[in-house]
Amino acid sequence: MDILRCSLVLFLLLVGCGRYFAGPIYPMPEDRQGPNTIVMDDGTVSYTYGRLEISLRPISDEELNRQFASHSKGGAKSTNPYTYGDWRPMGDRWTPPRFTVFLLKVKNYAYPKILVDPYRAELVSESGRRYKALSLEELSGYYQAFALGHAGNAYARFEERRDILKATLYPSKRTLFSGQEQEGYVVFPSLDDDVREFSVTLKDVALRFDYRNIPIETIDLIYRFHRKVYKGYYPPPSLMEKR
Repeated sequence: MDILRCSLVLFLLLVGCGRYFAGPIYPMPEDRQGPNTIVMDDGTVSYTYGRLEISLRPISDEELNRQFASHSKGGAKSTNPYTYGDWRPMGDRWTPPRFTVFLLKVKNYAYPKILVDPYRAELVSESGRRYKALSLEELSGYYQAFALGHAGNAYARFEERRDILKATLYPSKRTLFSGQEQEGYVVFPSLDDDVREFSVTLKDVALRFDYRNIPIETIDLIYRFHRKVYKGYYPPPSLMEKR
């Protein structure tokens, strides 16, 4: 009987073991989105009001590695600031996500000027987890911890990552006048394993201003997404095929 109990306990422990592997992020169907919102074939969720378009698209690590191909090589020394590049844990074939990245695009052909502040964006899961968008300073501070001193190869890699971030993050507090367009990345921390459905809210998008340049009309835009999270000893073949 004792052997039977021990075998049962061991079986339950083994069943409970394993890791979590997050699949790609996809938009919710249009009937789960807000008003004036459409979902495009490439995964973009776009708020369209007249000639104003503000859209979000989830960007996978694979796409980011292709975009910054020369910076995604060299293992732990790769300088792609959004992913781990081609690095993998020793003996493993799965590279975890470093951050959660979206491409924000704004086209203003409707208002004299508008303001979308990416650092006011918030990601909220269906279970109530909250993630704030990371600023350039926060991301730079994260990487500066890997740089020893202000010289040498490690600091050069830090500067290279920071230069990419400055060139590709959606700019904060930049007013967009009529006829102008702007795009860039919005970055959140890597999501917890229990996050399956979530929304991204762009808070206080300013549409009208008074004579002192203070916003007098603002809106919050909500974009809804989902993903699958698998549990096991190895990532499922469907995820490996996407890499």
